[in-house]
Amino acid sequence: MANRLSKITTRTGDDGTTGLGDGSRVHKDHQRVHALGEVDELNSQIGVALAEDLPGDAREVLVRVQHDLFDMGGELCIPGRVALTDAHLQRLEDAVAAFNDNLPPLKEFILPGGSRSSAALHVARCICRRAERAVVTLAQVEDVAPHSVRYLNRLSDLLFVLSRVANRHVGQSDVLWQPGLNA
Repeated sequence: MANRLSKITTRTGDDGTTGLGDGSRVHKDHQRVHALGEVDELNSQIGVALAEDLPGDAREVLVRVQHDLFDMGGELCIPGRVALTDAHLQRLEDAVAAFNDNLPPLKEFILPGGSRSSAALHVARCICRRAERAVVTLAQVEDVAPHSVRYLNRLSDLLFVLSRVANRHVGQSDVLWQPGLNA
């Protein structure tokens, strides 16, 4: 791996194509590259959230998610590769349940925001939904690893719950939607 990453500027993409992990080349606007880019952006936004004040257990979960997303990137980059398993999905479901159990029940919709960490997690949630849509679109025309869409679907739930956890961590309330406020 070290030798592969020692030369960053290769010029091989100057013609508008990029290489996939299996050695094939596709146009940079190919749906597979688009989905891979969305997952990469999601991972980067989670990195932004991790730069904020978060509880230690949330931080641990998000670091594991970043590794999972890199594995998903491998699945997208190498057609036919499978890295995510039922155990990955179960870990997300367990985290959602555990974090949500410590939150007051929602009686109103909430707006993205509150603390900086919560806002960063809400942005990650939105990017996660966009990544999910990109992977679903890819799956309509090409084979996609079986757990990718389900993982992203569950991850968006986790990011929503963690945004609420982040607000509580710094003593901030959720921002409640007030229907008709500007009527």
